[in-house]
Amino acid sequence: MPNNLFSPIELGTLRLANRIVMAPLTRNRAGAGNAPQAMNVEYYRQRASAGLIITEGAQISATAVGYLATPGIHSAEQIAGWKQVTDAVHSRGSRIFLQLWHCGRVSHPSLQPGGNLPVAPSAILPAGQTFTPNGWQTLVMPRALEISELPGIVADYRQAAQNCVTAGFDGVEIHAANGYLLDQFIRDGSNQRTDVYGGSLENRSRLLLEVTEAVTGVWGADRVGVRFSPINSFNDMLDSDPQKTFDYMASALNTFDLAYLHGMELSFGQGAKPDFDFARFRRCFKGRYMTNGGYDQARAEAAVTSGYADLIAFGALFIANPDLPERFARNAPLNAPDQSSFYGGDEKGYTDYPFLT
Repeated sequence: MPNNLFSPIELGTLRLANRIVMAPLTRNRAGAGNAPQAMNVEYYRQRASAGLIITEGAQISATAVGYLATPGIHSAEQIAGWKQVTDAVHSRGSRIFLQLWHCGRVSHPSLQPGGNLPVAPSAILPAGQTFTPNGWQTLVMPRALEISELPGIVADYRQAAQNCVTAGFDGVEIHAANGYLLDQFIRDGSNQRTDVYGGSLENRSRLLLEVTEAVTGVWGADRVGVRFSPINSFNDMLDSDPQKTFDYMASALNTFDLAYLHGMELSFGQGAKPDFDFARFRRCFKGRYMTNGGYDQARAEAAVTSGYADLIAFGALFIANPDLPERFARNAPLNAPDQSSFYGGDEKGYTDYPFLT
């Protein structure tokens, strides 16, 4: 009998009650010191009927920040705030991974310690803006990381992974998508280095693989996932041959026997979408595959029953429907998401969406 959205699934030693995943969703509602606060605890608690929750990206260090009011996982206050979140989710029987995030060039000096420049693989000015304490600001020319600094980046990921253990998480997802630091190293449009971290696919995968090795050294591979977004041009990203690049990256991760590979299958940036065979990409990875990209219930069921995907991550639908699995089970109407309240603000559009019962 084929699996469906409500079939339990094992991720290593973890057993998930269903295959409905809450996708990582930036909401810009962290409290003082970029620490999770009470309304964040309630937000995640409400959505704990998901088989797995992946948190919004959390910065691995003070220099990894790219947006105002986004949480970190590098201070004692942040760890304590996340511990309240994990306790709330576990009290309802669900599992929760934290997404490890370094924004790289997608930042602004007003968000950086000492007003320093954001860092990147190469000094290439990205088009776009980010939200800062002074409102929307145009992105600036980043500083290219020295090769001597890269072990420190890996060490920051390792320490952040360890902080997630302290905070009570069930695992972590390495964010290598959507134009942030690891994605910037992977794609040749943002990585024009001439050292061992640039040029060939082997070199462009080097930082990702070093980070993955460090993080799995803390958690064990079966508690670690990696997220890619092969066709997403968000944050001014491009690659000359995304199929070749991301097929290689997916294959390279097979060394680790990870919990899952998470494929973001949409683009929400400007420009034409490249031709990309996601089924081929998925076949390059030998473990569990999670897909994310505007799925509704019917498409999600088809993806699982056909064996194309093992898990389906839902974004906007989970924002608007805290009880999404119950609504799917009952074929009940869905609340419509209010896009005007996605980023920043208070409980409105965050914890006030109605439940079925």
